[in-house]
Amino acid sequence: MFLTVLLSGLGSALALGSATSQEAAPIRAVATFSILGDLVRQVGGDRVVVSTLVGPDADAHGYNPAPGDARTLLEAQLVFVNGIGFEGWIDRLIKASGSKAPVITASTGVATIADQDHGHDHGKDHAVDPHAWQSIPNAKRYVANIRDGLARVDPAHAAAYAANAAAYLARLDALDARARAAIAAIPADQRRVITTHDAFGYFGAAYGLRFIAPQGVSSDSEASPRDVARIIRQIRKDKIPAVFLENIADPRLMQQIAKESGARIGGKVYSDALSKPDGPAASYIDMMTNNLAAFGSALTPP
Repeated sequence: MFLTVLLSGLGSALALGSATSQEAAPIRAVATFSILGDLVRQVGGDRVVVSTLVGPDADAHGYNPAPGDARTLLEAQLVFVNGIGFEGWIDRLIKASGSKAPVITASTGVATIADQDHGHDHGKDHAVDPHAWQSIPNAKRYVANIRDGLARVDPAHAAAYAANAAAYLARLDALDARARAAIAAIPADQRRVITTHDAFGYFGAAYGLRFIAPQGVSSDSEASPRDVARIIRQIRKDKIPAVFLENIADPRLMQQIAKESGARIGGKVYSDALSKPDGPAASYIDMMTNNLAAFGSALTPP
């Protein structure tokens, strides 16, 4: 009798321990690139472990998947992608991995814009600008889609995801207000920016800066000598004060343009990837804050 009760109690304890362990296990999520990974972490909190395929300071446009990426996807319970043609390699990688995890397109519902640099012909695959996160209102749409995706896979913690998202959305609202104030402080005739590739079209549309780039919306494309010459002529003609380096790009092209046009290097901005954790753009909010400071400093007369 005692043995029966003991075994029954032990079985209940083991079952409770197993349930507790299962409850404590976080969701395994994969994000395709570092900026998206940060947004997923902000919403997921300690309920989600996020793996990022393309890390800090790395270019997702022409990424060549590593051998371990397929296993990472196979073990994932949820996969977050940007969409809009940004990760041309992701569908093949998911198929090769055998992953059955739901795929959430974070940009769903965003109003897309066309490649703003109409002097380029990069083919129909790059006709739509995929860099929608560069507009803070669009980033808020990403957060809502991430929240809903997590709640779908882990409904028991939907309230936690909703609370995390609400708190982060409030921070994004404050960031958006700061962005509008910062750009408004730049004289209207100075609100022109040269960057390596056309990654800031959504930022320009949202906040009133004009971005010009020798490369199109994909950094895979090479800037032709004619593109470079056209940019140099435009800098001289419009008296554009500064060109900006991107963290994912070889700086030599912009250094050449600065030297030949007389424009100064306005600093480094972050377009398609965050900085490393000890850098100035280790999170989405830090990235946008860094870029705003760089634009404001270089474009506002002393």
